Amino acid sequence: MPGEELEIWVEKYRPKTLDEMVGHAEIVGRLKTFVKKKAMPHLLFAGPAGTGKTTAALCIARELFGDGWRQNLLELNASDERGIDTIRTKVKDYARTKPIGDVPFKIILLDESDALTADAQHALRRMMEMFTSTCRFILDCNYSSRIIEPIQSRCAVFRFKRLSADDIKTMLQRIAKAEKFILTQDGMDAVVYVSEGDMRRAINILQAAATLRKKVDEKAVYEVMAIAKPEEVREMVQLALQVNFLEARKKLHSLLIDQGLAGEDLLTQIHREIYSLKIPEELKVELVDKVGEFSYRLVQGANELLQLEAMLAHFALVGKSAR
Repeated sequence: MPGEELEIWVEKYRPKTLDEMVGHAEIVGRLKTFVKKKAMPHLLFAGPAGTGKTTAALCIARELFGDGWRQNLLELNASDERGIDTIRTKVKDYARTKPIGDVPFKIILLDESDALTADAQHALRRMMEMFTSTCRFILDCNYSSRIIEPIQSRCAVFRFKRLSADDIKTMLQRIAKAEKFILTQDGMDAVVYVSEGDMRRAINILQAAATLRKKVDEKAVYEVMAIAKPEEVREMVQLALQVNFLEARKKLHSLLIDQGLAGEDLLTQIHREIYSLKIPEELKVELVDKVGEFSYRLVQGANELLQLEAMLAHFALVGKSAR
């Protein structure tokens, strides 16, 4: 049965070469040029989680060094080892040694490098200058603005964007075929909706759903993720806008109490569904503004049921004034 093995699909199906990566065609093309010429600058990969930054770095190492790629790659997670001592010891000791093989440099991959302290980044800047003859640095991060300007100016910057629905579906179909289970169209659409362009999250959702049953459909995906179906959230908001407050409140209780959803997660879904409503733009502006206000209240520790009921009451007032 799919999912019985202990192996995590995110690692099992991680692309081994740049050609296997989906999406980012322009970035992949430029990286393949570096590999072909066996020459590249320091690299900075920036973008949201699960979009292929670490995978791209590992693919570069595999294609450059072949079977000996592990001996020529130092991979550090900067969120765990973020201080100046790590840069001065581990990174410096590795950078000063010569590479193995015919490629003139080794690679140091600093994952989540935006977590490095300011002192560590300044030490890293100096090291990037000193050891260019023996190593290249690849920094990946979610927020490039947290990397100091001197490091950014020493790197070729590649910005990874969220993956498109077609890119995610391509990978999901590839996995379903390899694991021999049925993946329905509505199941794929549900995974795409929940993952929001994050390939890692999409694959994890798929594995969790495939563990439960051999046919992964929309119902299986939403059961695994414990989130509301988009149409249920949309219906609740529409009921409130139609000044049918009691029915909207009943729907809210069903989602929060019967289905056990978290208030903040439900608020995030409400925010997404507002944009798909067939209402004037002015109303959408007002609704989004209120969603932001109630999100702040929840973050500050207010009672989620009371706050979400108050939000639906406000939606009803907005709907009444718009008539």
